[in-house]
Amino acid sequence: MGAGIEITGMGLLLAVGGIAIVIIAIILAFKTYYRRKSAESLSEKYQDQSWGSPLEARAKYPDVNPFNLTGPIFRFGMVAALGLTLLALSWTQFDEAVYIPDDAMDFDEEMEIEPPRTAEPPPPPPPPPPPVIEEVPDEEILEEEEPEFMDMSVEEEQVIEEAPEPVVEDAPPPPPPPPPPPPEPEVAEIFKVVEDMPRFPGCEDVGSKEEKMACAQKKMLEYVYKNIKYPAIARENGIQGRAVVQFVVERDGKITDAKVLRDPGAGTGAEALRVVNAMNDLPQRWTPGKQRGKPVRVQFTLPVSFKLE
Repeated sequence: MGAGIEITGMGLLLAVGGIAIVIIAIILAFKTYYRRKSAESLSEKYQDQSWGSPLEARAKYPDVNPFNLTGPIFRFGMVAALGLTLLALSWTQFDEAVYIPDDAMDFDEEMEIEPPRTAEPPPPPPPPPPPVIEEVPDEEILEEEEPEFMDMSVEEEQVIEEAPEPVVEDAPPPPPPPPPPPPEPEVAEIFKVVEDMPRFPGCEDVGSKEEKMACAQKKMLEYVYKNIKYPAIARENGIQGRAVVQFVVERDGKITDAKVLRDPGAGTGAEALRVVNAMNDLPQRWTPGKQRGKPVRVQFTLPVSFKLE
């Protein structure tokens, strides 16, 4: 189409409706015309009419024969079909313009970010209670009697008999050893910078690695600022600022552990967190980050600007 005709969905709907109204009007006009013709005394007009051949007599009354208008009706149908085809080919869907601030990925001030924790160490055991020393009254102290001295000397010729071992009847078996403690769950390490950083979905068909990163960042910002809704209370009170959300891109591309690091207030931080968590509902997940060719967990920090126009 060299003319470059563009028509929106509403324009296409109005054009189709207009063509339908024209067709209905033509049908009603023909019905009115033939009704008036039929009201005349056609039977008296063609009472003594003689026909030269059966083909000429195929219509009882030639004045109201609809086949006489076959040519004009066919041409009108062709024009209507051509018009509908032209409208269908000219239908253009315009993408909604999304405003993205120029400094969308910049931090306007330094902020202290807590490093990710890979595993919480177990708490130390409580110290044992100190021994309680009880004071014994003097009157309860009893003097110990001196033990009686027994002569334990043995003569050289004396035979010492070994004492028989005591026989224990129905001795219980020894208790089984305690089971080993369960192994601690392995927690994958969270990286902040890897060889291949995670990417927002939709750019896997782009050429180089740098082009994929640029495309993924653009699509991520388009998604954020298209779905963000300025909180009404923040708009009414003129609250602006930059909310910062931190989350982890898992090895399967899922978003976890999302939290707000900076909140301008009035619901802006909660709204930014909602948009980030909604990334898990997209048809495609993030492309996970890779370190030495293996998917790893990567921490990602996303700033979201709230500006009143």
